[in-house]
Amino acid sequence: MNDSLQESAEPPSNNDLGLIEIQLGTDVTEEIPFSKTEIPSSDFDIINPVTSAFRKKFFPLATDKQWNSWRWQIQNSYSSFKKLSEILDLENIDDVDFLAKSRKLPLRITPYYASLLYGTPNNYALTKSVVPSKLELIVSPEEESDPLHEESMCPVYNLVHRYPDRVLLLSTGFCSVYCRYCTRSHMVLKDKKHYGVKAWENSIEYIKNNPQIRDVVISGGDPLTMPDKHIEFLLSSIRAIPHVEIIRIGTKVPVALPQRITNNFIKMLKKHSPLYMSIHFIHPDEITAEVSEACSRIANAGIVMGSQTVLLKDINDNVETMKELMLKLLKNRIRPYYIYQCDPIPGSSHFRTPVAKGLEIIQGLRGFISGYAVPHYVIDTPGGGGKIPLLPEYYLGRDGDYILIRNFEGNTYKYYDPVK
Repeated sequence: MNDSLQESAEPPSNNDLGLIEIQLGTDVTEEIPFSKTEIPSSDFDIINPVTSAFRKKFFPLATDKQWNSWRWQIQNSYSSFKKLSEILDLENIDDVDFLAKSRKLPLRITPYYASLLYGTPNNYALTKSVVPSKLELIVSPEEESDPLHEESMCPVYNLVHRYPDRVLLLSTGFCSVYCRYCTRSHMVLKDKKHYGVKAWENSIEYIKNNPQIRDVVISGGDPLTMPDKHIEFLLSSIRAIPHVEIIRIGTKVPVALPQRITNNFIKMLKKHSPLYMSIHFIHPDEITAEVSEACSRIANAGIVMGSQTVLLKDINDNVETMKELMLKLLKNRIRPYYIYQCDPIPGSSHFRTPVAKGLEIIQGLRGFISGYAVPHYVIDTPGGGGKIPLLPEYYLGRDGDYILIRNFEGNTYKYYDPVK
């Protein structure tokens, strides 16, 4: 175990924290994050019946304390095909040996999230989203490793300044689960990616020196996989900047690692209000009892949640699946925010749908469910142009002093709007 990885357990506080450079392995070696750290007691004790049965079968010796620990979940993640074959039938996955040696994108699935895959067919939506496929090795035209050109918009290392009043701080390269369509696969791909207080210093200084920045998005990787003290240091440093009004956290942890959302952790986050959380959901099956509990704790702390969903072929690319997901999100006090067109990273063509499919889904949602449950369908434009929203054709043009508009049922109406 690398010493710097061991140090990432609980760093010193106050001034000593600035001396620590954390390292979370993002490669496919046998290094196990947090393997030498103590498993603390947790107040998270929710477990759904499907996950409970999975735990008894595959982790019979795991105590409640261990299973409910986010550190234990990361320690015991499925990070190799050999281990994954214990719970999934990999015979239908071509070239497993080749994929196992490929270093395109790390494999990591928490035991909790793996429990949702067990006993399902290989074409199950959640399985396809996290289990590698040889289709990832097929590079199609217009695909590139950094399609959003984020690296060209970094005034300092790990800080993206694309919009006038907002910046994106890439706080870590580590995730609790690696989505196969990840837009930042070029970032989590790199072995031994170092992050930590020293890596953040220039970013924080840049934000301090640019008073037009009022909104900071902390992303990665997944920032909620970092130890509490690192997160608190980062939040408090940003919150201390007078012109920063909003802090947002981009994460999939409440979905893939809900055990992370302990009451103590929430109490720490609450100190840095106003805080927003953009959570990555792709399918209604992800919303289990554990996820509902995690999101309830977040909402009760006054943290506003929004969802970010990537449109994925044969996973969620139909109106009924998206409708069920959006309604479940709203029920859990999560505002459906974005449906993203899948970014053209290398090897992602099997995930991408035609843009017409996204428009079809929006048309199938609007008017049929509450407006609160209808997200924006956006393309994050290749080349760094930012997010552009797309809508079905509701405005049909003019007829004299009237405009012609179409409703959700396809009926055309006139609205008096004289040209002045």
